[in-house]
Amino acid sequence: MIQNPILRGFCPDPSIVRVGRDYFIAVSTFEWWPGVRIYHSTDLEHFQQLPSPLNRAEQLSLVGNPDSGGVWAPDLSFDGKRFWLVYTDVKTRNGGLFNTHNYLVRTEDIRSGVWSAPVYLNSTGFDPSILHDTDGKMYLVNMVNGFKGVLVQEYDPEKECLVGEAKNVYPGTGRDFTEGPHIYHIGDWYYLMMAEGGTAYEHCETMARAKSIWGPYEADPENPVLTSEMENEHALQKCGHADLVQTQTGEWYLVHLCSRPPKGTKLSVLGRETALQKVCWNEEGWLRLSCGGRYAQRETKEPEGLEAMAEIPVKDKEDFDGIAVPGAEFSSLRIPAEGYTSLTERPGYLRMYGQESLNSRFRVSIVARRQTEYHCMAETALEFCPECPEQAAGLAYLYDTRNFFLLLKTADETGRPVLVLLKSDRGNVTGEAEIPCPETDGIVYLRAETFDSGLKVRFLYSADGEQYAVLKEETTEILTDEHCIGFTGAHFGMYCHDMTGRRKAADFDYFRYRVL
Repeated sequence: MIQNPILRGFCPDPSIVRVGRDYFIAVSTFEWWPGVRIYHSTDLEHFQQLPSPLNRAEQLSLVGNPDSGGVWAPDLSFDGKRFWLVYTDVKTRNGGLFNTHNYLVRTEDIRSGVWSAPVYLNSTGFDPSILHDTDGKMYLVNMVNGFKGVLVQEYDPEKECLVGEAKNVYPGTGRDFTEGPHIYHIGDWYYLMMAEGGTAYEHCETMARAKSIWGPYEADPENPVLTSEMENEHALQKCGHADLVQTQTGEWYLVHLCSRPPKGTKLSVLGRETALQKVCWNEEGWLRLSCGGRYAQRETKEPEGLEAMAEIPVKDKEDFDGIAVPGAEFSSLRIPAEGYTSLTERPGYLRMYGQESLNSRFRVSIVARRQTEYHCMAETALEFCPECPEQAAGLAYLYDTRNFFLLLKTADETGRPVLVLLKSDRGNVTGEAEIPCPETDGIVYLRAETFDSGLKVRFLYSADGEQYAVLKEETTEILTDEHCIGFTGAHFGMYCHDMTGRRKAADFDYFRYRVL
């Protein structure tokens, strides 16, 4: 049996495609850079992260994008020769006024990380997807801003633009918040699968079908086809935003978004993740979970006849002994890390130049990894010589620009080095602890450990990397989807700011992230 989730910790809005024996899943990245994460597998159980497709500044500008804005719901497809990726860049999402711009990129080599320049599509809604129809035509499908239905329009790959009439083909099933639409041409039917109910605990997946892509569509009489068993504290929650794939042996599977709040809570510090369910078609031609019912399960039967994929060793420590920015598991906020980091100026260290403080939506210096399990540890060793309180560097544990913890080395008003713990709760920044900075040869070691099912965190420091002392313990509620009203997940990272504008540099000897 395959255990869910298959992609753990902040891997939402999955889109899946099979090419021969290979399976590829794309997930949303929102304001994190580079845009869109892609994972590869041959057995739908073990996955390896590939280079992100939106990795050049000319492809994507996220500077100023709101928290949980940016790159939403990528859709990955293959036409027999090229991979296609469509996605939304969300510039605003407040007060019902969504500014959403949809784009398309493509590549012939998904493993290369080299994708085309974006082609602008429309701004009528978000969550775009592509249908490569059996007659060779391509169609763009997206929800309509305001949750007013599902829009379909033909796309001309030669002219690189949308053509013909854009038609609203289906209003939804009445469960509200119709989004994440996909259309599949299977047999004689066009199946429209969509997320409804909102992306929180009422989230679900519904279906309708028609003989023509333009409709009229009839709803599945047993909708929803997938949802969450909310009264079961052990069950996956928030299940929806799904995509279908058929294996090379003819079986059908569905990937979908989910969350794992600890028992007795509705606090998703791991954000929204990706799960897998085996599905089948009933005699009436409707999709059903193979396990029966409509509730997503913690495990699902593995496919038959797939090529086993060796489990990829997880590198839990980055020593910065290369010449490039750290690997695919690392991300930065809104801008490429290359603009404020160097691995060559001091070999064996990541040198990071301070910019704006973490509550900025513009130019922040951070290199981070997402939290993937409730019990984990993040640690770094830092050399930094601050001259004033406006210069600080250290370890960040964050959700977004308004909700974070910062364990920092800085200077007080007299210039004395100090360790501080800052907390930002919905934008209200407070100092939670401050002590003189203990250090040997200029190095200070900083660590964060989560415990109590991820509901708490302790921040520790050391002068020698061996004996650690606890500075403060905190609860992690401020880093959850529910508290932040967001769509991402908690991250640990190396961080530096210099609010004087002089770009004071900090040197990080290593970064370790380990599941406990």
